Amino acid sequence: MTRRAKNILFVMCDQLRADHLSCYGHPRLHTPHLDALAARGVLFERAYVQSPVCGPSRMSYYTGRYMQSHGVSWNFVPLKAGEMTIGDHLRPLGMRCALVGKTHMRADHAGMARMGIDPKSRIGVRIAECGFDPYERDDGLHPFSGHDPDPHYNRYLREHGFGGDNPWEEWANTVVDRDGSLRSGWFLKYSHLPARVPDEHSETPYTTTRAMDFMRDAGDQPWLLHLSYIKPHWPYVVPAPYAGMYTPADALPLVRSDDELRDPHPVYAAMTRHRVSRTFADPAVRDAVMVGYMGLIKQIDDQLGRLFAFMRERGLMDETMIVFCADHGDFLGDHWLGDKELFHEPVVRTPLIVVDPDERADATRGTRCSALVEAVDLAPTFLDVCEGQPLPHAMDGRSLRPFLFGKPPAAWREIAVSECDYSFQSSRIELGTPSREAWMRMAFDGRWKYVLTEGYRPMLFDLQQDPHELRDVGASPAAEHAAARARLHEALFRWARQPRQRVTIADDLIENTDVQSRVAEAGILIGYADEADLAAQRRAFAPRYASSNPLVKATLDRLTAKADR
Repeated sequence: MTRRAKNILFVMCDQLRADHLSCYGHPRLHTPHLDALAARGVLFERAYVQSPVCGPSRMSYYTGRYMQSHGVSWNFVPLKAGEMTIGDHLRPLGMRCALVGKTHMRADHAGMARMGIDPKSRIGVRIAECGFDPYERDDGLHPFSGHDPDPHYNRYLREHGFGGDNPWEEWANTVVDRDGSLRSGWFLKYSHLPARVPDEHSETPYTTTRAMDFMRDAGDQPWLLHLSYIKPHWPYVVPAPYAGMYTPADALPLVRSDDELRDPHPVYAAMTRHRVSRTFADPAVRDAVMVGYMGLIKQIDDQLGRLFAFMRERGLMDETMIVFCADHGDFLGDHWLGDKELFHEPVVRTPLIVVDPDERADATRGTRCSALVEAVDLAPTFLDVCEGQPLPHAMDGRSLRPFLFGKPPAAWREIAVSECDYSFQSSRIELGTPSREAWMRMAFDGRWKYVLTEGYRPMLFDLQQDPHELRDVGASPAAEHAAARARLHEALFRWARQPRQRVTIADDLIENTDVQSRVAEAGILIGYADEADLAAQRRAFAPRYASSNPLVKATLDRLTAKADR
């Protein structure tokens, strides 16, 4: 029997760095279940997200379109009602598309109201949930996310004896310090202490259980399940035993240099003065965070092991494509920065592991791929799995299955692109940059990383000579640096010139329309000198031209009758 993928498990972690998995090289943080997943599929070594911020990055995953295309530039910017997403593309092909976990989606209520769509209707819910049917939407940060002030997880905690107005914060994200005082996980210096909630009732196991519940309930219909963990995003607290598994000595060394602060790029310099950056500059705080961050990742790996065992028991592993990725990484103090919102490797290069049960992928199992791939490539990959036709007019990415099948495309992208709108940050206010100009774009060709910042000089890093990106040569007069800047600037400009809004007419429909043989469209004649001119055109293209409209044909016959005589 030929093996094919029936289902798709689309796993995403929030704020997970690629270098914090053992299959990506971490020497102390062992992730055996993800390592085993990579051994069954392809590990992409150079996968880049389309934005270093949660919301816009996720919308690029869900639409297959760049931030410039879908318009979501930051977390509080809604995805336009009418923007096509994975669910919209796959549902007509027979796939049930469901969500367990986070999307960071802000619903376009104004757009739905303008179109007369009830937000509580099935269509309205799907528009508000990135095209997914929400089996359980849980963005974390309760009640601060604005999505659900009292979600299922809070109710679950109360049912198990963990009470309070907000059990998510009071139990899952609160710790007890050495003198017995309760401390909020929002404060980074307490990240090394265990959360009050027991491991089995914490967020990651709960989300995993809900994914298993979905699989039990799914029935025979093929499905795509977006399992979206809210960790290892801050608050960086994790319950025992994970809170005590690692020490600061297990963490990767800080990657930063005093030279980065000498004559720095103005935008970068302003970002080093963000509160979170200044806090991560404290070694004690960074050490505490690393203990919690590594524990959260280990917990995720263990829970994925639990999920994969469940899938094996139910016979799902051999009929399900599994994709593991992250929406972006985390600076964790590297480059004098905290959180995200610039384009250094720890933030925009993310893990991507793809396992396709299709027997055509057998040749590449356990291999690593160094091609420049992007988050926008997943939506067209899923479409490919479901045997849908490629939609290059509606998706900016391309299917990754040729790499999985050991037949890489002859022509692939020359640059990976990422975008950031920092208009919502204090750095923009400090610099006095107009919000419409607080925009940065990255172009990376595998060696040179070029960052265009509106109103300022560009940044440039040579990752061949400077793999840790400690030396910005964006202002260097050296000929090699000037040439790299000019070449990548033009490549970025060429990328920006591509039409991305003509999504209602497919490219092949346009390209396969023979303009010369189209004697008249709907009987409207443009540019003909007289009856003889029209008759000659009809004779020249007679084998290809036949009007489907009898009235049009009769009209053309009448107009050319005299010339034909």
